[in-house]
Amino acid sequence: MQTPLQNSQLSTPKKQGITRTLAWVFAVCSGLSVANIYYAQPLLDSIARDFDLSTGVIGIVITVTQIWYALGLLLLVPLGDLIPPRKLIIVQMCLSAVALLGAGTAASHAVLFTALAAIGLLAVITQTFVAYAAHLSAESERGAIVGRVTSGIVIGILLARTVAGVMNDWLGWRSVYLLSASLTLISVVVLIHMLPKQSSSPSKLSYLQLLRSTLQLYAELRILRIRGLLAMLIFAAFSMFWTSIVLPLSAPPISLSHSAIGAMGFAGIAGALAAAKAGKQADRGYGQRTTGLALVILVLSWACIGMLHTSLWFLIVGIIVLDLAVQAVHVTNQSLIYQVRPEAQSRLTASYMIFYSIGSAAGSIISTQGYAYAGWTGVCWSGAAVSTLALLVWLIDRKSDCLA
Repeated sequence: MQTPLQNSQLSTPKKQGITRTLAWVFAVCSGLSVANIYYAQPLLDSIARDFDLSTGVIGIVITVTQIWYALGLLLLVPLGDLIPPRKLIIVQMCLSAVALLGAGTAASHAVLFTALAAIGLLAVITQTFVAYAAHLSAESERGAIVGRVTSGIVIGILLARTVAGVMNDWLGWRSVYLLSASLTLISVVVLIHMLPKQSSSPSKLSYLQLLRSTLQLYAELRILRIRGLLAMLIFAAFSMFWTSIVLPLSAPPISLSHSAIGAMGFAGIAGALAAAKAGKQADRGYGQRTTGLALVILVLSWACIGMLHTSLWFLIVGIIVLDLAVQAVHVTNQSLIYQVRPEAQSRLTASYMIFYSIGSAAGSIISTQGYAYAGWTGVCWSGAAVSTLALLVWLIDRKSDCLA
């Protein structure tokens, strides 16, 4: 005999959640999309020779892509709360394929720069994947699913430079964009067949109201401000390392080839994959504890990284630990903020990832300046300082929670 409580539980529909296969498809598609904005870094010399551009002009390639990516975070990602995610994802992936074809077949540098701007703008589809995966997930597994998709993004970032460098040597720089366009179109076909056809109730806000509400989230949600600040600091540390590591590794006495330096990204993948488990800890209510432990590990990672000239094995260990810590905090951040406003996950993603862009840009500038003034030691002390600052922010926030 069932009690009324049991009957009510049976009659309440439960969210089915996202399948493991679809979660991995999201991870792969996210990795392919985000890689598009990092392919150009090892291709700059080849592009400059092809279009007879100076070093100063070709540097605009990276700037253009990053600026339009930041604009995409603000202008496109919130659309996930206004337009059915299935339609938004498929349209943006198709447009990305067109932009990639434009870059791969560009007859002038003006056309190339325009195509790269479009690639940067549309690459924010990676964040739509994250928000949509969070929406489809049951609450008990949301952190784990977000961690899985985020791992795909990190792997895409880390492997982009290696893949682009190898293909540039074999088939030329244009082949990189043409291959990515082909893979993007294949992804579209897969997504058309796999994305759920039902959609969530769209927001009743207009587009301008949606953008305004995205900015209002900063004032309304303390957890977004704190987790955004942590994101800015950890990605500044992440960017400081990956922007400047080529400088000591390519210089005497180490003098590694660019292919060998690119292979260091494989060490980072190990850390990124391990960090996916951080989402499970957030699902179990251990988000604060996971964040604190990861930030302590992040600070300690710079001790290993600083011993680069003693042995490359110290560097490899440092890379694994650094990427593990950064991604663990990142996954936990997303898991926690998605719990606050389930109906505004795309806007939360946009608001949060803007901090990521600021941190990444600042980290690149700090690392190059630090290396110029104090060599690799300067980079490591700067990275350790930023990481320690992130740990202090977490400690103050936790203390405030305890006093509240």
